[in-house]
Amino acid sequence: MSEWIDHAVVLRVGHFREADLWLKLLCRRHGMLTLFAFGGSRSKRRFPGCLDVLNSLRCRVRTSGRAASFMNLEEAVLEEGPQGLRSDWRRMGLATNCLRFVEALGVTEEGADKAFALVEDLRRTLDTAQELPGMLPLFFRLRFAGAAGFAPCLSHCGLCGKPVTGAAQFVVDEGQIRCPACRKDAPPAHYGVDLSSAVLQILCTVQQTQPSTWQFSPLLPPERRSMSRAIDGFVQYHLGLAWEDGYFRRV
Repeated sequence: MSEWIDHAVVLRVGHFREADLWLKLLCRRHGMLTLFAFGGSRSKRRFPGCLDVLNSLRCRVRTSGRAASFMNLEEAVLEEGPQGLRSDWRRMGLATNCLRFVEALGVTEEGADKAFALVEDLRRTLDTAQELPGMLPLFFRLRFAGAAGFAPCLSHCGLCGKPVTGAAQFVVDEGQIRCPACRKDAPPAHYGVDLSSAVLQILCTVQQTQPSTWQFSPLLPPERRSMSRAIDGFVQYHLGLAWEDGYFRRV
């Protein structure tokens, strides 16, 4: 057997026997893992009221020598948790949408630290921010995909390489944008979405910042639709995930 200690945020909790729990955790050093907490719903000594979704924990984990993938959560200590978030159904809905995307995409050890920091910032933002952007789940998908290594190039034209500051076309299947000059000369894009300069600036900002800084001026309905098409199109085409009926499914 081996044992290690790590910081983690709880993504999901479920029962599998009367007093036992399984948990999906995003660990700062080990990535996303599924662990078992035997006696987790009763033990106040090893798990003092801390095994709830969105809690940040300090965990001691033991792996089985017979099956390294079988992991037991031996004990956990609450480090931080949401205060008012769980009483706000709308914000909990936003949190659930974002956490389901984390689960569907997965997190390896290599990208664990960035992903953990991003989810922690998201939790604090949902818990304390006075106002939230209406398209927060979409922004989070773009940002989290980038942290996992799937970041479309939105600052420079994919054909000529020049910086783009005005309106442009996002070519979803290529994961890059075309400036007006290159768009005019190139063959029509198979799946292109026209983005205004305001939309493009917001997407570039989201790619480089944390959720706690996402405060943008309202967009017009056509701009919101184009932003949704661009992000959802990228996620479906390059990550193979689509949000349907409260879950992400593989497409």
